[in-house]
Parts: sequence; C-alpha cells; structure tokens
Amino acid sequence: MNIGTPLSSFATKVMLLGAGELGKEVIISFQRLGVEVIAVDRYQNAPGHQVAHRSYVIDMTNESELRKIILKENPDYIVPEIEAINTDLLSEVDRAGHAKVIPSLKAVQLTMNREGIRKLASEELGLPTSNYGFARSLEELKELILGKINFPCFVKPTMSSSGKGQSLVKTESEIESAWNFAASGGRVDQGVVIAESLVDFDYEITLLTVRSKDSSGNICTKFCDPIGHRQENGDYIESFQPQPMTDIALEKSKKIARLITNALGGLGIFGVELFIKQNDVWFSEVSPRPHDTGMVTMATQKQSEFELHAKAILGLPVDTSLLNPGASKVIYGNHDADQIYFEGIDQALQFPGVDIRLFGKPKSFKKRRMGVILASSDTMEVAIDNVKKASLKISTKL
Repeated sequence: MNIGTPLSSFATKVMLLGAGELGKEVIISFQRLGVEVIAVDRYQNAPGHQVAHRSYVIDMTNESELRKIILKENPDYIVPEIEAINTDLLSEVDRAGHAKVIPSLKAVQLTMNREGIRKLASEELGLPTSNYGFARSLEELKELILGKINFPCFVKPTMSSSGKGQSLVKTESEIESAWNFAASGGRVDQGVVIAESLVDFDYEITLLTVRSKDSSGNICTKFCDPIGHRQENGDYIESFQPQPMTDIALEKSKKIARLITNALGGLGIFGVELFIKQNDVWFSEVSPRPHDTGMVTMATQKQSEFELHAKAILGLPVDTSLLNPGASKVIYGNHDADQIYFEGIDQALQFPGVDIRLFGKPKSFKKRRMGVILASSDTMEVAIDNVKKASLKISTKL
C-alpha cells in the first residue's frame, strides 16, 4: 500500500459522506496516516468539517450535487458515514472504477435501509432475528401488527439512525401515531416502515467486526471485545467494554457477525448489533462503519474503532486487542439553541481515568449528542461509576 503526500499530486484522497462526531474521529485517524480528507455533510460546520482538508455542504441524496463534488475532488475512496446518500450514483462511480466505495458497494446499498439488510440476514443467511414485517401504508401497518407481529412491538423507519422515529407500540390506538413518527424520523422519506416484535433478551451488545488484510494480502476477520450498552428510545446513552457473556454466546455472536460481514464484503469496520439471552443470540442490525457505542474504544483498545476503520480501508494491518476495561456516557445539549457552553469540565476530569470529547456541533438540541465522557480503569464497574460521577459535574448553559 502506497500513501502519497497530502495536498500534492501523489495524495491518497478519501471523501467522507457524513461528517458528524464519528466521521470527525475517522478523519483524524486518516490524517495521522498522511491521507488527504474531504468531508461532506448536509449542514455547515459539522464536526468533521472542522478538521478535514476541505469541506462541502450539500444534499447527498441529490445526484447532480454529489456527482459534481466527486468529479471535482476525484477521491480514491468514498466512505459513507450516514444512510441518506444517493446510492445509485455511488454504484455508477464504483463500477466505473472512479473510486472505491467503502466497505463495499453491496454493503452500502443493503445497509442504507432496514429492509435490505433484514432480508439478507433472515431470508438469505437464515440468521435468528425478531419477528418482523414491512408496511407501505398505515392500513398495511395495522394489518401487519394485528395479524402477524402482535403487541408490544417496535415501529421504525427503514432508513434512520440513533433511534430516530422509533416507537414502542403497545395498543392498537398507538399505531397511527407510530406511523406518523416513523415518517418524520427517517433520513429519507421512503414511505416504508418496519414493525418487529420484542425479543426477550438479557442484554444487547455491539460486536465490532473488522475486515482487513493480513500480511499475505488476504482478507481476514477480527473482532473487538463485545461492547454492552444502555439505550433510551433506541438511542445509546452509555456503553462499556468488555461486556461479560458466556463463551457459548460469544462464539455464536462471532459466527453471526462473520456471516453477515462476509456477505456484505469489502474492507473496514462493521458494528454488528445483537440481542443476548443466556446462550441464545439474535441478530438485530449492522452498520458498515464505526458505531456510536464504540466510542468507548478510545479509552479501552490499543487501536480505537476509528483507527481500525482507517487502517482496514487502506489495507494496513490492524490490532483489535483490549488494553483495559472502560465505559462511555453521552453528554446531551439539553437546550434548543444556536450556542451553548459547557460548565464543569475541569471538575469532571478530576476523576481517575476520565477523558472527554466535545464534538463541536454548531447547534444544540435537547437530545442531541454534543460530547462523550470516557473512562478507563482496572475494572469495568469502576469505569462505569467514574463516567457517571463525571457526568454529574457537567452542565450545558446558554
């Protein structure tokens, strides 16, 4: 693998489509390897815009706008970091050999919405999943839930992230509001929702799965230690690593993760979400990119999920080893405002092993992630306790 000097005719160029907090860390990891990075997002001054060599603000579902930037920049790699992207254009670009779509064209196309990936997992690969179905109208959704899924169940947009547009439906009277909420929460108005039954699980994990090249140039699969997490309304609040689990459940999890990522192909990191009950494992979702719960790896691993992603994409060796247990906890904006400031950072950092990342998002919402608290320790319990203590010291002000 050759890496040229950035900002020169020899530069190795990566274009990120989506430049939020996860994209920002990926950009930094690429730049540490001398890669020239172009960040694209739908709003001005996104976190990744602030550290990239160049940045653009466009509607990434708009074929002409996206094509114009790709032709102008001529990147070697295109790395989607969000779902709302014109995949038809990416298909054209990848097939013509103009740029390599990461991790693979198939992965991007199938994981852009829950319908494609769920059909691959359940119907083609035979992986255990919740009972599910898709609806393209309110009437179809009512028929689906009443006739197949039953209550309680989740209703979600087929294209969304971080729990946006997700509802827990317990009675027939809640179906219409769930349909409307799903329509408002999707990244792109697809007119399709997924309804799925609740799985009776003990806990859920993210198994970060890395497809990279070994010393012989062959693609191999490596796993990070399992990450446990706590969610509210489908959105990650806390994560911790390593999640204790039985050897049988861990091996089943790795088997499922290997099957789904092999089917998607390509190079890079995948966040495979799984439900666990004792020794039983169910597939939930997969993201072909760093995962929000995986921010904890900045405090736990020799190489964070962002470093692993960048190195795998470039065909470089990766190291998924755990250095120590750790935990993370989200810092919310808590205000709907154009400007906020953070108070108590100095006090939060006084707890052992605690570090903080503030994302630099230009606008705050009450439930928008504006930062994350990280902690490392000799035990996961102490790390979890320290991030909770640190979070009590931080407040956001207008």
